[in-house]
Amino acid sequence: MPTLLIVHHTPSPHCQALFEAVVSGATAPEIEGVRVVRRAALSATASDVLEADGYLLGTPANLGYMSGALKHFFDQIYYPCLDATRGRPFGFYVHGGNDVTGAVRAIGTVTTGLGWRPVAEPVTVTGEPGKADTEACWELGATVAAGLATDA
Repeated sequence: MPTLLIVHHTPSPHCQALFEAVVSGATAPEIEGVRVVRRAALSATASDVLEADGYLLGTPANLGYMSGALKHFFDQIYYPCLDATRGRPFGFYVHGGNDVTGAVRAIGTVTTGLGWRPVAEPVTVTGEPGKADTEACWELGATVAAGLATDA
């Protein structure tokens, strides 16, 4: 059974709402045959990444960059996972107070280096998430998970 690893840093109610929407989409009853594993960015390991078939990442934008927690995750898994995970599908979401550009760019740079394959546009949210934002996160979760179900 394919595994989707959701790695997130969820320090605020806004990030929590987006995370919950992503998980809800990824675990929708219509998507069968995909195991969804959730890990906080500070506890996710290279073993988690190597055991997964696809990835969903979530972070706040802090000072124009991804959170330190997600950066730490990438620092820990980059070289151990570099060759073994090339081509694997991923998606991500970012929440910021007013700008997420730097965080989106940084995640794109690292995932390009890893050779991961984006399968959905990133969901970017500034300010308080509205219904359209949580729906977009639900769709993101469902899209990445359904792609793994189809690949199985």
